[in-house]
Amino acid sequence: MYLKVWSSALLLAASYSSAWAQTLSHTLDNGLKIIVREDQRAPVVVTQLWYKVGSVDEETGKTGLSHVLEHMMFKGTPNIPSGEYAKRISALGGSLNAYTNRDETVYYQTIASQHLPEVLKMEADRMVNLSFSNADYVNELEVVKEERRLRTDDSPSGRLFETLYETAFVTSGNRSPIIGSMSDLGKMTGDDAKAWYRKWYAPNHATLVIVGDVDAKKTIQNVQQTFGDIHANTFTPPTLPQEPIQTQTRHAQTSAPSEVPMVALAYQVPHLKTLDERLPYALDTLANVLDGNAASRLEKNLVRGQPIALSVGANYSLLSRSDELFILSGAPAQNIDVTTLINALKQEIKKIATDGVDEAELTRIRTQREASEIYAKDAITAQASLLGNLESKGFSYQDEDAIRQKLNNVTAQEVQQAAQYLTDDKLTQVILQPESLSSKGAAQ
Repeated sequence: MYLKVWSSALLLAASYSSAWAQTLSHTLDNGLKIIVREDQRAPVVVTQLWYKVGSVDEETGKTGLSHVLEHMMFKGTPNIPSGEYAKRISALGGSLNAYTNRDETVYYQTIASQHLPEVLKMEADRMVNLSFSNADYVNELEVVKEERRLRTDDSPSGRLFETLYETAFVTSGNRSPIIGSMSDLGKMTGDDAKAWYRKWYAPNHATLVIVGDVDAKKTIQNVQQTFGDIHANTFTPPTLPQEPIQTQTRHAQTSAPSEVPMVALAYQVPHLKTLDERLPYALDTLANVLDGNAASRLEKNLVRGQPIALSVGANYSLLSRSDELFILSGAPAQNIDVTTLINALKQEIKKIATDGVDEAELTRIRTQREASEIYAKDAITAQASLLGNLESKGFSYQDEDAIRQKLNNVTAQEVQQAAQYLTDDKLTQVILQPESLSSKGAAQ
């Protein structure tokens, strides 16, 4: 419930022809940005309210605040008692959830379109009237702690990537675990969460995205009537601190209950800040060359080929508010040590840096993107997520086509240059050693 990662795969998957839909946008006087896209093939609508706050905005000693507040947002207002929010959505035949990540916190519902006005009223109500009963806060804090135990403390991949971000970054926000450190959660109070709510949860820090069986003009009018009287706040978000340039390889080790060791290699790289940059598009394409399906290089060469790895992957997020990493990760195959896997991962990068990629690989990637676009025309949730993601990261929903085109225009030479950019002075290397699963069980 606390983490979702968005990349250009989502961006490309959510392409939607203007022949199918009208998309309108409007900003209220209080700063709330509204984006409405019509999709009238089924009597259903998705709403997503994006607050532009996540773990990168948190301070040292207060990690996890955004995620804890996400939990509290379901605990009612004076108008809707604790626990009633979800019950009312379910009674209307709808579904709901939320997630927190590094860059934003998002609340979403899927509902029959005739119930949209009621859902909007409830969303506006909890934007300003959230209750902070001590009993609810204490209960939810324990839920978050248990979630941390499950997702991080007892999870090999969770432990690996938490250590990776703590090692790869110097600035506090980037180092912060999304779910919060256990020590910070133990010191956190209801007043901390309430102050965070008052600071960030306001219309001028939010984007409301609505996609589905609606009339766009009438829906904007409805939102105006529902949210228009909510006051903007005066808080101006500070500029996120820029990560110092890394000059040498960083190393770290951790451990967790696991049957096998794991490794992660992360290179400090830029994300997309303006539409005309070239390197971020090339890095995204490089990630697709390395990972994505059975024909990708890592799967073909290291899992099915030699084999060196049980599993392996590459990840890069084109769109981000904060500093970004290009990550390779995996678990070695039986009788293969972690050093061998690390060298093999580096070698895959070196091959592309030296020899480049062929047009057949780029054609495969473009074909996959086109197929994803076609499938996603049936997914109103994917459409809404794209619109919100673009706006949250400082772009406009109208930039969708331009970004897609630039991704598809990436050349083989640019992919080779992206691989050449991934040098050891930008690298953070983390190894997770397995702890005995039996000793973990005995300790419990």
